Amino acid sequence: MLFSIAYRMLGSVSDAEDAVQEAWPRFQDADPAPRSPRAFLTTVVSRLCIDVLRSARKRREHYVGDWLPEPLIADPYDDPAHAAELADSMTMAALVLLERLSPLERAVFVLRDVFGHEYAEIAGIMGRSEPACRQVAARARRHMGEGRARFNANRAAGAELADRFFGAFREGDLASLTELLAADATLTSDSGGKAPSLPRRIIGADKIARLLASLSAPSAAVGMGMQRREINGAPGALMTDSAGRVLNTIVLEIADGTVQVIRIVVNPDKLAHLGPVADAWRVHEDVAKARRLAGRGTGPLAAWP
Repeated sequence: MLFSIAYRMLGSVSDAEDAVQEAWPRFQDADPAPRSPRAFLTTVVSRLCIDVLRSARKRREHYVGDWLPEPLIADPYDDPAHAAELADSMTMAALVLLERLSPLERAVFVLRDVFGHEYAEIAGIMGRSEPACRQVAARARRHMGEGRARFNANRAAGAELADRFFGAFREGDLASLTELLAADATLTSDSGGKAPSLPRRIIGADKIARLLASLSAPSAAVGMGMQRREINGAPGALMTDSAGRVLNTIVLEIADGTVQVIRIVVNPDKLAHLGPVADAWRVHEDVAKARRLAGRGTGPLAAWP
């Protein structure tokens, strides 16, 4: 539960793990012993996350390219009573929206709207009055509502469409890719300047389909693999190099029967928790060489590994 709270506040697996681990010694050293371990640890983790968010804001002002959350394969916290809220709150789309909020707004929103904490408890955690926390929550909901994208409510239909999409990607089927993409679809990638990435966001079904179709044969030629996964509660895939090391993750946002958004995390720092990480620069060079041999060139659209 503590990790799940911290991850939603921070959008980082490693930072969430650090916050949880730092909270335990404080609990063990507390004198007198807390009457409610759950409340004590939730308070400590939430306050640690707020501190991390305040420092992270300055770092992200200088972040190279688009920032995306660290991909999460599975949420370790299972609470059937809040299953829908928990699933929706860990999507890439939701976590990107949470970046709009101040650290205080983000903490209050996660504790109240995702995990269902009472305002009296949140007030104690935040060191503010209950009415003030209600105002913060209302402001956070307003910001989240203004940017909330449509999402696919039918998970089975979304998974089936994703299977078709990744199958078309694997086969380099330009027509199918174009059909499955929304006309105004967007593709964005997060490398943090530490791996090859797209020079800019790509918008439009035709451009995205041509890029993906052109990468199919060269990627297969250098032994890249694709493993279908549910990532952050949404349809996605784990891309690997010829040795099975993690190259990137791809997450789809599906609505109205089409792929609306494709988000790719290439930053090796954000992939380490998923397993051994590939040398993306070397794979990029190998793919570029395969493209040259195939006579496809190495223009700007070839920048994605």
